[in-house]
Amino acid sequence: MDAQNKEVDALVQKITRLHAAISKLPSLSPSPDVDALFTDLVTACVPASPVDVTKLGPEAQAMREGLIRLCSEAEGKLEAHYSDMLAAFDNPLDHLGVFPYYSNYINLSKLEYELLARYVPGGIAPARVAFIGSGPLPFSSYVLAARHLPDTVFDNYDLCGAANARASKLFRADSDVGARMSFHTADVADLTDVLATYDVVFLAALVGMAAEDKAKVIAHLGARMADGAALVVRSAHGARGFLYPIVDPQDIGRGGFEVLAVCHPDDDVVNSVIIAQKSNDMHANGLRNGRGGQYARGTVPVVSPPCRFGEMVADVAQKREEFANAEVAF
Repeated sequence: MDAQNKEVDALVQKITRLHAAISKLPSLSPSPDVDALFTDLVTACVPASPVDVTKLGPEAQAMREGLIRLCSEAEGKLEAHYSDMLAAFDNPLDHLGVFPYYSNYINLSKLEYELLARYVPGGIAPARVAFIGSGPLPFSSYVLAARHLPDTVFDNYDLCGAANARASKLFRADSDVGARMSFHTADVADLTDVLATYDVVFLAALVGMAAEDKAKVIAHLGARMADGAALVVRSAHGARGFLYPIVDPQDIGRGGFEVLAVCHPDDDVVNSVIIAQKSNDMHANGLRNGRGGQYARGTVPVVSPPCRFGEMVADVAQKREEFANAEVAF
C-alpha cells in the first residue's frame, strides 16, 4: 500500500508540474512547446495507474478540473488547425492520415461499434445516429459511417458554428459519406423531440466537463430519447481521468438508462466507453427514487474489448489443439 501511495503521490506531483507549465503558455495553438508539454502529459497519464482521481484532495481536484479545461481548449485548437489543413485538399477525406492521432479515432470507433454490436440486445442497424460534440474534425462519425454503418445517416451537433463550418468542408467532395452527414449548431439542452428519432446517440467526452453538468446532459437525453435507443458515453479511467472527465455509470442509471457494458482500454485508446440503453422503466424509477439502481460504483458490468476477447478465445483454442496434437504424437 505504501508503494502504491508513493506512486500516486509522484504521479500527482508530476501532473501538477505539467499543469503549471501548460498554464503559463501564451497560447494553446499547435507549436513545438505546446506539443511537447501535452505529449509529456499524455505519456504520464496513459499507462495503468492505481490512482483514483475521484478521491484526490480539494487542491488536486481543482488542478485536475483546470487541466481538463486546458486539454479541451488545446484539443479544439489542434483539431481546427488540422481541419483547415485538410480543407485545402481537393478531397480532404483522402488525406485524413495527416492528423497524427487519426489511428486512435479508428480504434476508438471500432471499439464502440463492436461493443454496441455485442451488448445491445438484438444487435444494431441504426437508421439515424446523433453525435453530440462532433467538433471541427468529426473523425468518429466519419469512421463509423465509412467502415461500420454504411447505410446510416449521421446528425452531428456542436455548440460552435465555426467548428461545424470547418467540419462540413471536409465532406464536400464525397458523394457517399458526405450525403449522410449533416452538421447542426446547437446546445444539447435545446434538443427536444428530435432526440426521439435517433437509434443511437454518441456523447463526446468533453460535453459537460464537470460531473454535475454531464449528469444533467445524460438526464436530458434520458427524458427525450426513444425507449430502446442506445447511448454511447465516452469516459476515462485511472490516470486518464486527468485528461478527460470520468462518468459515473450510476449517473447514467439515474438518467433513465440501463448500463449494458463499461470498457476501460489499456492501449492507445485513451477514452473508456460506456454502452447503455434507454429504458422507460429505468427513467421512471430514477425519477421516483433518485437512485441509480444496480449501477452503483463497483457493480457495473466491466468488460474487455470485444476484439481482445476474441483473440483470447482464439489463442485458447489454438493452445488446446497444440496440446491435443502433442498428446497424439506422444
